[in-house]
Amino acid sequence: RITSASAFRGQLKRHGTLYTIVVTRPLSQISRSNEAFIEPSDHHPGIKYLSLNRPQSKNALSMRLLKELQECLDSARNDKDLRVLIVRSTALGSFCAGADLVERRTMSLEQVSKFLSDLRTAFTSLENLTVPTISAIDGPALGGGLELALACDFRIAGQPNIAKIGLPETRLGIIPGAGGTQRAVRLLGISKAKELVFTGRLLTASEAEEIGLVDYVSEPGTLAIDRALKLAKEIASNSPLALKAAKQALSRAPELELEAGLDFERACYEPLLSSKDRVEALNAFKEKRAPVFKGE
Repeated sequence: RITSASAFRGQLKRHGTLYTIVVTRPLSQISRSNEAFIEPSDHHPGIKYLSLNRPQSKNALSMRLLKELQECLDSARNDKDLRVLIVRSTALGSFCAGADLVERRTMSLEQVSKFLSDLRTAFTSLENLTVPTISAIDGPALGGGLELALACDFRIAGQPNIAKIGLPETRLGIIPGAGGTQRAVRLLGISKAKELVFTGRLLTASEAEEIGLVDYVSEPGTLAIDRALKLAKEIASNSPLALKAAKQALSRAPELELEAGLDFERACYEPLLSSKDRVEALNAFKEKRAPVFKGE
């Protein structure tokens, strides 16, 4: 088991069956009053974290957290230096436990309706970011928490044997209301999505990987954020313009007929031919060096 919680990138040390964390970033850098904020990565200037910071409630989605999440996404959308965004928790053992049911009990029907509309807007904003996005699931991803992860391009889970990933809303007399029924079908297919929602079953990380709900599970003794950073660094080394064009083309593919999709792919491709990044890549190949992309 893991015995300490922190918001940063750390190293796991094993003592028999006990894991502790060695913090590799000063605590002053991760102590924030915001419930959601963006911070840079130490590993690559283009990789940034969207950090959820309600550790006392395992990042349950409150009205305040949702407001700050949307503000973060607005900032990310206009960040020209951003190449990969990793959504994570500031507390080890957490990701996002879904809606804040304590707060929900105090809300009127009108407030709940607005909250659901705002949640849909935020998750759509995340899904529509032009940069690749990764969710690092180092703790429970339940209900709206899993729906948040489903809005990312990739999902990486840690703690392979802990059953805390799922859409349990039918157990609470409701259904997933922030895109879960729609994005799960597109990701898993109709049968597996129905089973996930109808049963309200909670999956382990390994079970989630088996059905395609998550893309990777971290290695024993490591965190999801470690595997997420590995993937992010692979992605961030490529041309930002090419990544944006590739995401546009790939994201539209499921909704287009093949010929229309091929036309859209060509439309995404054409602007890259005159980019400085393409010239840099050709020169780097000729000079047998790594290209230095600037997103131009």
